[in-house]
Amino acid sequence: MIVATLDSAVAAARALGHPARLRAVAMLRSGELCVCQVTAVLGLAPSTVSLHLRELKRCGVVTERKDGRWVFIALAVDPGARGWIDTALAAAGGDPQLEEDARMVARLRRMPVEELCRLGVPAAGEKLRRGAAAARRKGRG
Repeated sequence: MIVATLDSAVAAARALGHPARLRAVAMLRSGELCVCQVTAVLGLAPSTVSLHLRELKRCGVVTERKDGRWVFIALAVDPGARGWIDTALAAAGGDPQLEEDARMVARLRRMPVEELCRLGVPAAGEKLRRGAAAARRKGRG
């Protein structure tokens, strides 16, 4: 039915049109992440990140997998959703914020999810930001 297709397209475009949601989608290019990892990179309140991820899930852009206490988010494999994802990411390609997010995700992937939760998202996010600042200084030096 054409209305369902149009509604789906509008929902995906609207979801990917928010900077925090587009950043989250860009982070997931390298594979699934725990919700707490996405929260640490975005630097937003967990409840806010949860709302953004719920919107992405509702329109079929991401999928969710639960593993005990952890909730993992991944990009959807549906070709229709991937078309929207690829288009949005291509339009934002080279954005400095997305590049910094990708570097933080790479560092986060080396930190066990349990440690991230033990430190708490704000402390872990700050630890990652300090590491990013040190890496930038070292690269300039």
